[in-house]
Amino acid sequence: MKHIQYQTEGTCSQVIDVTVDDNDIIQQVFFVGGCNGNLQGISRLVTGQKVGDVIQRLNGIRCGTKRTSCPDQLCRALEQLQAQA
Repeated sequence: MKHIQYQTEGTCSQVIDVTVDDNDIIQQVFFVGGCNGNLQGISRLVTGQKVGDVIQRLNGIRCGTKRTSCPDQLCRALEQLQAQA
């Protein structure tokens, strides 16, 4: 199992807590701060998915005029988690 608590940048959420198993399948995602309902939805949608698939789908999503978003920051967290291997 791999785990990260990622400090976000440029979003309303402050931390993303992610756990991935040894097969790169996302087991848990928790967001601290941000739009609770939306982030619970994202968490449930990505749980059980392969890390690479989630990065491919969510990378580069922007929130309004911001350069990033919570889904995009989740990709940054997953990339850091992959780099820990």
